Amino acid sequence: MTAETVRTEALFASHLQRSEHPNATTIRAAVTATVDRLGESGCAELMAQEFGEHPDCAMNRMLWARAAVRDAFSRTDEGLAPDPRRP
Repeated sequence: MTAETVRTEALFASHLQRSEHPNATTIRAAVTATVDRLGESGCAELMAQEFGEHPDCAMNRMLWARAAVRDAFSRTDEGLAPDPRRP
């Protein structure tokens, strides 16, 4: 599993909402906190559960999470570089 996949699943499983318009720092923090709380497999399990129960909503959340992760972890805004050791 790639780091991007883990990060996307973690953001999907987090409590962070697209409507909050989170910045890169907030997204990175949410990803780290969610992986620390649930573990990689827990993030994947929660995501799978949502796809099973709410596939219409889950697809949109996944598309947002994927784009947000790509942006947040590729940017070095606010003086912060992505930590390659963390999901």
